[in-house]
Amino acid sequence: MSEKIGVYICHCGLNIAKTVDCKALAEYASHLPNVAVARDYQFMCSNPGQEIIQNDIREMGLTRVVVASCSPLMHEPTFRRAVASAGLNPYLFQMANIREQCSWITQNRVLATERAKDIVRAAVMRVNFNEPLEVQKIPVNSNVLIVGGGITGIEAALQIADSGKKVYLVEKEPTIGGYMARFDKTFPTLDCAACILTPKMVSVEQHDNIELLTYSDVTDFSGYVGKFTAKIRKRPRYVDEDKCTGCGQCEEKCPLSVPSEFDCKLGKRKAIYRPFPQAVPNVPVIDREHCLYFTKGVCRVCEKFCAHHAIDFEQKEKYIEVPVGSAILATGFDLFDASRIREYGYGRLPNVITSIEFERLTHASGPTAGKIQLKNGKPPESVAIVHCVGSRDQNYNEHCSRVCCMYSLKSAHLVREKTDAKVYEFYIDMRAFGKGYEEFYKRVLHEDVTFIRGRVAEITNVARDPSEKGKLIVVAEDTLLGIVRRVPVDMVVLSVGLEPRKDAAQLARIFGISRSKDGFFLERHPKLAPVSTAAQGIYVAGSCQSPKDIPDCVAQGAAAAANVLSFADKGEIELEPTTAMINDEACSGCKICVGLCPYLAISFDESNNRAAITSVLCKGCGVCVAACPSGAIEQQNFTNKQLVTEIEAICSQDYGV
Repeated sequence: MSEKIGVYICHCGLNIAKTVDCKALAEYASHLPNVAVARDYQFMCSNPGQEIIQNDIREMGLTRVVVASCSPLMHEPTFRRAVASAGLNPYLFQMANIREQCSWITQNRVLATERAKDIVRAAVMRVNFNEPLEVQKIPVNSNVLIVGGGITGIEAALQIADSGKKVYLVEKEPTIGGYMARFDKTFPTLDCAACILTPKMVSVEQHDNIELLTYSDVTDFSGYVGKFTAKIRKRPRYVDEDKCTGCGQCEEKCPLSVPSEFDCKLGKRKAIYRPFPQAVPNVPVIDREHCLYFTKGVCRVCEKFCAHHAIDFEQKEKYIEVPVGSAILATGFDLFDASRIREYGYGRLPNVITSIEFERLTHASGPTAGKIQLKNGKPPESVAIVHCVGSRDQNYNEHCSRVCCMYSLKSAHLVREKTDAKVYEFYIDMRAFGKGYEEFYKRVLHEDVTFIRGRVAEITNVARDPSEKGKLIVVAEDTLLGIVRRVPVDMVVLSVGLEPRKDAAQLARIFGISRSKDGFFLERHPKLAPVSTAAQGIYVAGSCQSPKDIPDCVAQGAAAAANVLSFADKGEIELEPTTAMINDEACSGCKICVGLCPYLAISFDESNNRAAITSVLCKGCGVCVAACPSGAIEQQNFTNKQLVTEIEAICSQDYGV
């Protein structure tokens, strides 16, 4: 019995109709073999458009459907649901992309229409060989793994845990909190960062559904959506978390002080320490690299003074495995290393500091108790703030780090609030994009801050006249005045940009996800799926996906949590049936496909010398199909017959038209 095919041409407003004659295309399609009906409509994806298709399926008994419109990434699920609701198997539907592959890239209307005819003809010929497929349903483990304990991971963890799901929150540092824990105030409202963050940190620690794994990292992540296994390495603190009460006696008695990483090495900490007083968990960690017992075999003072016997120098790293159904990566960012720009003098010139170092200087619990001061302990009389250090620069990072303008404005405000110093802001463009940001910018404009539009070329201490002696001189072009300016100041704050973490590539390999060219984790779609990845069940949120401010990080953390809960609550998930299949009789046992599969979905059965595919792991990428020298592997819905017919049809017009 011959098929009855319905062909539907979408105008997509003027996206397609502007360059393609849609009515002529529908008329052409109506004469193709086995086509029972061909129609054109302005918006096929709309409810009326879908109803046209559904009514034709029911009334005309269509057995196949072709929709010529936009990219399948946009609306293939939409039309599959539409034909399924009319009683037709959704895989008997074929989509032809005449927008991205035709109208958007072809200016000549005649040529575009002819090209669209080729694309539609190929889809019609192919759909004859489509076969009905059934989706596979698998149970979902409702446990969730979250990697990263900054504000994004904290928000996601609390949202998921509050819904009753088990959360494993993994953080590589001794405490959660991330960069936000180092901030004094947050823009644009100047709220106390600790006042916002600390209650959430405490909620994480006290939540019955959250298992907090700090000083830990994920070393392996295997399985498939709904049934993953995460292998986590827990590094030794040399302090028993169950016995420790956080009294701080061990830190007080420790005789060795070393530079504090949390304070950007501007202050000191002990060899046994908590990064900051509000750390969660409130348990210290022994720094093995500096501890006198580990380096010289002496001391153990902390052990002697611990009344609860919590010090354990014999602790070893241990590995635990946890079953989860999904994962969220919220690993955050690294700050640009300002010493890479040698002409700015960071690390070479005193009183040239980075923005995060400035944050610690202004923080009440920082190394200077919140006093903004120079290396000599005196307050500055003039401060320069340099924007876009390591951002919007082809030599380093082309992307805008988004937060630099606003935290530079905040820094200027804090300098004016705490000192009488004159402040100069060197900026390229002012990007006050968020809610209340423009108002904050205008507020700082009226706080006696001088704004100089132009990129800084050099920061030097070489004076040209007596007024510059003993000063840092900021050399920059003033693009508004059209001159080069030399501005002598006491302190320079470099507003460093945000970069992908150094371990981003390693994490991407562990979780099987991709990265964009700038190194951040790649989302499935920048607009329609900003927290999803190509690996089903794995999500990204916050600044590991791209630079973001705190509100956007919190929003993405909540969005990722919502995505996880949307299928965890169902208890099962549907998998695409477009997976690869092996013909055992044709398989030669060469094992080529086994090593090539990026999803580890292919194993080798030694008993019958044949390869075997685990369908729940297969993502239908087609690598094995292309590589098999015996032609023993075919992919459902992308069979050789379908593909060859489509190619022949697009290359020839000899199809009875």
